[in-house]
Amino acid sequence: MNYTQGKIERYHRTMKNMVKLNHFYHPEELIQALNEFVENYNNNRYHEALNNLTPADVYYGRTDKILKQRAIIRQKIIAKRRQLYNQKKILIL
Repeated sequence: MNYTQGKIERYHRTMKNMVKLNHFYHPEELIQALNEFVENYNNNRYHEALNNLTPADVYYGRTDKILKQRAIIRQKIIAKRRQLYNQKKILIL
């Protein structure tokens, strides 16, 4: 089997690019920026590989609840679009 470190390498590349974009004049500034990056990456940023959930959502078991809510919202949006489409169709006739 061929095992790779693709996800962790991508994470490190993203972090490295963030560090390169900024100027840090004290080590504390860099440490703070890295802490903020990790906080955002793990708790706020949606990941496509995780069904557009955050790692925190998956870790704390919120996946099913969030996906069910999204499905309900999706159905309501589809019903509303269908209703608007039918209303416009009637007006055209």
